Amino acid sequence: MGKIRVKTLGDEGQEKKEQKKAQARAEAKKLADAAKKAAAERAESAESKKEEAQAPEAEAPVEKVKVTKKSKFAKVTKQKHSKQYLTVATHVDKNKKYALSEALTLLPKLARTKFDETVELHINTSEKGISGNFVLPHGTGKQTRVVIANQSEDAKHVEDLVKKIESGQIDFDVLVATPDTMPKLARVARVLGPRGLMPNPKNGTVTTKPEEIAKKYAGGQINFKTEAKFPLLHLAIGKVSFGDKKLRENIKVAIESVKMKNIKAATLKSTMSPGLRLELTSL
Repeated sequence: MGKIRVKTLGDEGQEKKEQKKAQARAEAKKLADAAKKAAAERAESAESKKEEAQAPEAEAPVEKVKVTKKSKFAKVTKQKHSKQYLTVATHVDKNKKYALSEALTLLPKLARTKFDETVELHINTSEKGISGNFVLPHGTGKQTRVVIANQSEDAKHVEDLVKKIESGQIDFDVLVATPDTMPKLARVARVLGPRGLMPNPKNGTVTTKPEEIAKKYAGGQINFKTEAKFPLLHLAIGKVSFGDKKLRENIKVAIESVKMKNIKAATLKSTMSPGLRLELTSL
């Protein structure tokens, strides 16, 4: 007993690296733009002071009105997509709602990376607070890393786990805990809560039978809940390599769990692709 760890398979690490690189490039561009703007403003200020120093003194006090030119760097430009993205985006009609079969056929053509991208289903729900769970018949393409925290069975492991979380080391996708462990985990609630990793009786991750629940999650059980402030769901429902049939079956299970009456709109995409708006009647 103590803990169950399942190593991640596939190329999720490469996918995360690509996302981090994209974020790093965006941050670098912002910093470069800010530096250029600051340099231009300093140069403009110095020129203005020089002009004031060279101006002859007036015989009578005259109110001076400082007129400055608008910096050419002041304009905030929108982040531009790469040429590759723009080329791929030409295959997508932004004004069209795609039937699920058509979207699944088009999706592989939109993949832009060498790794097997995750297929995501983004849902606009009718209200906030919609939650539940399901098990995809073909999984998500990666195994779920599950950790058990059981104070009565292994108190030292629980203490070590809390310290790791406090230091920022989170090497699990699901944390299952026994009720007697919750006071210890309360120390890291602020860390786990925003990530959706805090054990909760509502989704079954606080239980007196942690091994049983851990097996379900290791087998692919997925919990879902709308964002805290917005009626939105973000679900990973497989990999591009799954093909039409498996992805369709996974999507069917996800839609049945969320329930059509709760769905206002849905978009299908892979990790790096443009989104495809779905025709709800085709789901």
